[in-house]
Amino acid sequence: MRNLLSALIPVALVSVAAPAQAKELPANDRYVCSWGGGTAARAQELKLSGVSLYAARKKIQTYTFNKSWMRMMALGITEQTYDSPSRFKPAAVRESFYKDCVRYKMAHK
Repeated sequence: MRNLLSALIPVALVSVAAPAQAKELPANDRYVCSWGGGTAARAQELKLSGVSLYAARKKIQTYTFNKSWMRMMALGITEQTYDSPSRFKPAAVRESFYKDCVRYKMAHK
């Protein structure tokens, strides 16, 4: 009886924990992470091509954004990208940003 009970407890815990981890991110959160990744990739592209942070900020100010929060978020992402000593390719920055964003959103769900 004790062996059966000790075998069923881990199975029960896994069956409860698996659905909690398998939850998907809402479409809006995926969009925000994807948009942020694209913004970080564009900032990295500008940084690697030698464009100054000042010029990159000016360029962002000319963009039209769908949501009111996007301009400030884009400026923040760009500034963080420029502050980083990273020389990664823009595609790698996009992927890294997206993965970290999704991980953050899932952890705060």
